Amino acid sequence: MKVAMVSEHASPLASLGGVDAGGQNVHVACLAGALADLGHRVTVYTRRDDTRTPRRVSMRTGVDVVHVPCGPPEPLPKDALLPHVGQLAHALGRELRRQRPDVVHAHFWMSGLAAVGACRGLDLPTAVTFHALGAVKRLQQGTKDTSPPARLRLEAAVARAVDVVLATSNEEVFELVRMGVTRGRIALVPCGVDTREFTPNGPSEPRSTERRRIVVVSRLVERKGIGNVVAALAQIPDAELVIAGGGDVESLHDDPEAIRLRRLADECGVSDRVELRGRVSRAEVPPLLRSADLVVCAPWYEPFGLVALEAMACGVPVVTTAVGGLVDTVIHGGTGVHVPPRDLDALAAAMRELLADSDRRRVLGRAGAARARSRYDWHAVARETVRWYTAARRGLRTHERRVG
Repeated sequence: MKVAMVSEHASPLASLGGVDAGGQNVHVACLAGALADLGHRVTVYTRRDDTRTPRRVSMRTGVDVVHVPCGPPEPLPKDALLPHVGQLAHALGRELRRQRPDVVHAHFWMSGLAAVGACRGLDLPTAVTFHALGAVKRLQQGTKDTSPPARLRLEAAVARAVDVVLATSNEEVFELVRMGVTRGRIALVPCGVDTREFTPNGPSEPRSTERRRIVVVSRLVERKGIGNVVAALAQIPDAELVIAGGGDVESLHDDPEAIRLRRLADECGVSDRVELRGRVSRAEVPPLLRSADLVVCAPWYEPFGLVALEAMACGVPVVTTAVGGLVDTVIHGGTGVHVPPRDLDALAAAMRELLADSDRRRVLGRAGAARARSRYDWHAVARETVRWYTAARRGLRTHERRVG
């Protein structure tokens, strides 16, 4: 099968850690690679954000990345891209006519908007993975949500226009039904993990102290709840916190969220036990996770929660907030522990109790690794995705799709 993926702001080639570079980039790259391993041919269309970038880049055997115009060829926040989606749709339509795929799979709502516009009149089956829903984001972030005002209306229109919506969590399924999407066109297909790279067996990053280690791997944005982990550390003596994510270490001096976290660590009296590592390469993540006694993911909301899954695959127990996809991925009491979002005392208690019980951590870690291998390996996720691609091709609706 020839698969066209559209990921307007999240290139599979991007360096991770920035405000708009995280789990979606990993998802697109790994799903494309797993589809290629199964014998399919994947072309990922993403926006050109640098004039020096080649138009087409071979990411690996079976996967090409094509850079198409969508606004000025320079870095832009994803929430500033909506005025340029028409240009993206036009360029994408031209590409799809030139190299006709068997299915078009959009990632994120603006990619879906462009894909629906590009496919109009081409009789191509379409799928979308939203990665985050505007209604949930607005509910959780309120006035701090920087999404375009039209997002909810356009997102719902995209969900109704495509042939299949691939939801990554049960929470997303429920929200899509509330948006008016027919249940039969919603497929629950989670994110995956590379169980060859993320495994309990492998090198572990050396530790320079005898302190127990808590690790957070995350973009540096407030809703990820890193501040709650920093504050909770005050209740956990003799533990260190390593925070990996954001830009290069040098750039963190000017990063507003990094500045806030450092100030918070000072106020809580834990600055000597908190390390802001900055961006780490993809290859550095598994050894870092293996070095942890505990991995914590404490977002206020989370569409899926890839880091928790990666930690589980490495055999490391996790403490997560009970939000979004984390409720599905992490089995409370089985592979990790859930706590309510923004509940500082519950978070501190869960971390403190697990750090004090090495036997329980070992049991949770083993169960997490087994669950990651059996349920979330990328090749299993790719096979399930192909099944829904095939269903979309068989049930292609021929009426004119309209979004607006």
